[in-house]
Amino acid sequence: MKPILAITAGEPAGIGLDVLVAVAQQAPTNATLVYVGDPHILSARARQLNQRLHLAPLASRSPDAPTQPDAERPSLYYSPVTCHTPARPGQLSVQHSAYVIQTLENAVSLCENGHAHAIVTGPVHKGIINEAGIAFTGHTEWLRQRTRAKSVVMLMANPSLRLALSTTHIALSQVSKHISTERLTETIHIVHAGLQSLFGISKPRIAVCGLNPHAGENGHMGREEIDIIEPVLAALRCQGMTLIGPLPADTAFIPQQRTRYDACITHYHDQGLPVLKALDFEQTINISLGLPIIRTSVDHGTALELAGTGQASVSSFRQAIHAATAFAQRQPLSMTWSETTPV
Repeated sequence: MKPILAITAGEPAGIGLDVLVAVAQQAPTNATLVYVGDPHILSARARQLNQRLHLAPLASRSPDAPTQPDAERPSLYYSPVTCHTPARPGQLSVQHSAYVIQTLENAVSLCENGHAHAIVTGPVHKGIINEAGIAFTGHTEWLRQRTRAKSVVMLMANPSLRLALSTTHIALSQVSKHISTERLTETIHIVHAGLQSLFGISKPRIAVCGLNPHAGENGHMGREEIDIIEPVLAALRCQGMTLIGPLPADTAFIPQQRTRYDACITHYHDQGLPVLKALDFEQTINISLGLPIIRTSVDHGTALELAGTGQASVSSFRQAIHAATAFAQRQPLSMTWSETTPV
């Protein structure tokens, strides 16, 4: 099966359009890419980048498309969403916010209606969306609410590390209030299932960090480990899971430790993501676990200063497409992908 991927470029003033134009220069061989957005702003960005772009409406897609000569084959298909305000690289506008949300809405609908098999999302600007009066903390939370999923886990992955979060985009002062027996148990179950179904790991080894320095130092630096984390791990071990921890976060990611587990769960955004991105920022991707649809994403932001310059790296976007394609084809995702991994 050649899966159809619904692509949202995110904030139109950012680099999402740039990396999509760059990917379109190499016609996909194992997936059909459908840009969900305004074809005029994508074409305008391609012209600014001096890149060729041949767009065709999704309605014109034919099963015979792979046999078409290269000169006739579209660079991308598109499912139109109108942006009523001009998009200028690097210049945010609150008037773009409703458009950005609508592209996500339409992409989800394509999957729900069977017209696409997965979603790949580009970077959004959370601040400008909120300034427009739209409550938005991130793709993960929005997709959970939109699809009515009970719980969603953000899993970040690159060839060096898989990292999941038990909380996502919340203030540090609120983290401890969100660490509960039920939430942590659910997170571990979702990560365990995702490692099995998406990565082909039959018996996952999962490490769990402590919340506090030194994993609480036997209760002297906090009791979350004693009251919540350790009892959850003990209970799930009795169910047959291989769980390591709670590990002090300051040593959980040293090379010797990383050989012991297939994924690590941290408890807040900046507990593990700085390590993950320092190891391999270019190839890190974001995978949403627990949704009824497949969604992958880049790991970076809008990089407004690079928009329209042609200097934005396309690596994370390529890897997100590669992962979504593998998941849609029900093939396990290898952790040995590289810059040369075909789209």
